[in-house]
Amino acid sequence: MADLTFRPEIEVLSAADGVRRRHWSDADKLRIVEESFVGHRQASATARRHGISRSLLTTWRRQFRNGELGAMRTPMFTPLAVSATPPTSASMTFPASSLDNRVEIVLGNGRRLVVAVDVDPQALARLLPVIDGR
Repeated sequence: MADLTFRPEIEVLSAADGVRRRHWSDADKLRIVEESFVGHRQASATARRHGISRSLLTTWRRQFRNGELGAMRTPMFTPLAVSATPPTSASMTFPASSLDNRVEIVLGNGRRLVVAVDVDPQALARLLPVIDGR
């Protein structure tokens, strides 16, 4: 006599069978993010080099700017160019006499800060992390 009951075959899949997610330490994330900011490197090239998606690197970069990525970055030296001619930006309209007593600081996030030459260094040190978004 034939057994006519339906018995589907069941395949059990285990998480151990597939590739597990990688867990990145904050130090590794910081190293990769800082590498993506160096020079004129493309973020997609940095992501490809480390085997991560561009969207993940973008998320890490945003967390870095917001100070959510573990330890704060250490201060770095920024290239500085001093020119005798004032910038020709239409948004910067200062009287000609005050341009001689001002310094323009371009921050890592693209923001510009124009301060007097005799600005208090402690006040500037407190102001820069707020404006830079760190």
